[in-house]
Amino acid sequence: MDAKLLAYAERQTPRYTSYPTAPQFGPHIDAARHRAWLGELPESAELSLYVHVPYCKKICFYCGCNTNALHDGAAADYVALVLAEIDRVAAVSSAKRVTELHWGGGTPNILTPDEFTGIFERLATRFDMQAPIAHGIEIDPRHLSAELAQTYARLGMTRASVGVQTLAPHVQRAIGRVQPFERVAQAVADLRSAGVDRLSFDLMYGLPGQTLDDLLGTIRQAASLRPQRVSLFGYAHVPWFKRRQRVIREEDLPGSEQRFEQAEVARAELIAQGFEPIGLDHFAVPGDSLEIAARERRLRRNFQGYVARIPDAIIGFGPSAISTLPQGYVQNLAGVGEWRRKVEAGELATARGLAFTDDDRRRAALIERIMCDFEADLSAFGGRAAFAAELARLAPLAADGLVRIEGERIVVPEDKQPFCRLVAQAFDAYSAAATQHSKAV
Repeated sequence: MDAKLLAYAERQTPRYTSYPTAPQFGPHIDAARHRAWLGELPESAELSLYVHVPYCKKICFYCGCNTNALHDGAAADYVALVLAEIDRVAAVSSAKRVTELHWGGGTPNILTPDEFTGIFERLATRFDMQAPIAHGIEIDPRHLSAELAQTYARLGMTRASVGVQTLAPHVQRAIGRVQPFERVAQAVADLRSAGVDRLSFDLMYGLPGQTLDDLLGTIRQAASLRPQRVSLFGYAHVPWFKRRQRVIREEDLPGSEQRFEQAEVARAELIAQGFEPIGLDHFAVPGDSLEIAARERRLRRNFQGYVARIPDAIIGFGPSAISTLPQGYVQNLAGVGEWRRKVEAGELATARGLAFTDDDRRRAALIERIMCDFEADLSAFGGRAAFAAELARLAPLAADGLVRIEGERIVVPEDKQPFCRLVAQAFDAYSAAATQHSKAV
């Protein structure tokens, strides 16, 4: 690998599932502002609801999510609290029309059929979910039963994202997530038998002890189960942020050159398996809604990754859940105990957020196009003159072939698309802030 490219791959940069990014959120966005923003949503607004389940039966060492080990009574306690939170949020907003519902975590499928149904029915009571909605869930295949799959189908589930990560046994042991291929295949069979047949798999590279053969074997086994989508993520080793990752030794991780090779080979193999590349790290079969959106240049990006469309507002429930409202971002308290105390006190569990400026909105739209299309037309965002400093920051990347500047157009060459986050970062007005991120590739 070229030494210059290797140095770029080692750089730290945000994933840009939002702009401004979460480190810019602050406590000046409090419950009063949160309540006011919800109250300003028009009745006609289309909503996406997100329910964060903050528990897993066992914590995986690699995980960067906000989650906790499940203990006796925790799930039932969480359900009672999130029902109260749903009531509170619905009471302050006149916007009720839901077009999307997503369950994330943590592990949403640790909830029993009755617990899951209880939350869904409360949402259906407080919001308008009469029309068909996009309804998805993140699944840990180790904890999916046929009964749960049937419950999801009965409640209109349309898509499940299955956490596969790796199918190499020694890598599974190294990350604390042992799930044989047969267990994953059974979960897929249970979902499809129940009628939940739009499936996405999460796969990872850069894991401890992982080799190219391990990665290729995982991709081929995963592809044999015929998911419509695959998300391929590089493991982000951030032990300063997630203490659980300290179990993973730095020396056991693939080196920078190996990691980059894994990313390149995995991409080529997924394409060989019939998937179309979508943006930076997603893949979809031809004809999937995500593939169509990418082909028609209307792909979008948010905290859930690449999506075909974004509604007027996203409202989050549960600890650490983030809401995206027209006025800005709002995040709930991350700790379960802090979140509980606020909900029990009859308050919104607001921790922090960010109010958009006009410049934020302009840069967010520009960065989104770079992340989705690998190019952007500066004339749509104020022209070259408005980005003189940013173009100067891009000059070294242009000299090394990572980006082309063609008049008003910014273009990431096809063979350099894995570095698009670095191109996007040049337009990040907050990037000078001292914040640690994952590696660029």
